[in-house]
Amino acid sequence: MKTIRNLSITVAAAALMAGGALAQEFTAKIGHLESAAQNRHVHLEKVAALVNERTNGAVEFVLFPQAQLGDQRQMNEGVQFGSLEGTVAPAAFLGGFNPVVSILDIPYLLPEDEAAAQALREGPFGQALLDSFSDKGMHAIALWPNGRKHITSNQPVDDLASFASQKFRVMDSRVLIEQFNALDASAIAIPFGELYTALQTGVVDGQENPLDTIETMKYFEVQENLVISGHGAMEDIVIFSPIWWNTLPEEYQTIIQDAFIETVPELVANKQAAVDRALEAVTAAGMNVREAGADERAAFREATFAATSSAYVAMAGDAGQALLDVYLAEYEKLAQ
Repeated sequence: MKTIRNLSITVAAAALMAGGALAQEFTAKIGHLESAAQNRHVHLEKVAALVNERTNGAVEFVLFPQAQLGDQRQMNEGVQFGSLEGTVAPAAFLGGFNPVVSILDIPYLLPEDEAAAQALREGPFGQALLDSFSDKGMHAIALWPNGRKHITSNQPVDDLASFASQKFRVMDSRVLIEQFNALDASAIAIPFGELYTALQTGVVDGQENPLDTIETMKYFEVQENLVISGHGAMEDIVIFSPIWWNTLPEEYQTIIQDAFIETVPELVANKQAAVDRALEAVTAAGMNVREAGADERAAFREATFAATSSAYVAMAGDAGQALLDVYLAEYEKLAQ
């Protein structure tokens, strides 16, 4: 009888331990827009592996590429409501949820030197930008670089003066519209899916996008000239639902954040390789390619920074001004 009683206690204890172990397992569905072959997903897989290894299997990321869980707005809302644990979202798709993030639309916001750019992402500016999501039902933990924008046109773009009177397609952003206004050009907000036809039919003269997008979307078929300007930062924001994030032990939160930041150098290198391949392809397709020099880039920033900053603050208010002040202080430190 005593043996049976002891056995019952042992089984009960084992069941309690098993229940505790199960309670320490955390699964996060993470959705995004790119295909499984693209840079964002490939490096999400690497982050997932690092997190799983470093938490001894306690945290698992289940990845859903190519809008399997909905468009970016639906995924953002899922994170807010807690029906989706995480998403890696282009900053351009977050302005409607958090206007402060539109600071990233300001031309030449990030230094061209990647080490300096990463210092901004990881420093007080980047942290303040991430913190701005905290009252929006989102917990943002990292900025993930996803390339830079360049300019194409069917009109000459030999220098800054060439922009005058040209019409450029932009995303629906007051900052981007003001960017071209400051160059005496016109900006027209056109949905991405309509851009090829708009270029083909002359609704607009040109557009701005990363090189790999220009190549993938075959804009070289309907555009003659390309300026390698690198004027626009394309940043992703890594976001988790606070409802899920706050269930994690602090140790696991640190592991996850570190894994995303640790992966940035390889993410940047692989993106650059894709850009290099795209440049070869569009050059071979016959585009006239010109690289903007350091002086021209500096002149572009000088011509557009005040106007785009003002447009940003008018849209983002006091919170935008506060973030801009942090940025200016940190940028000045990096320039010294």
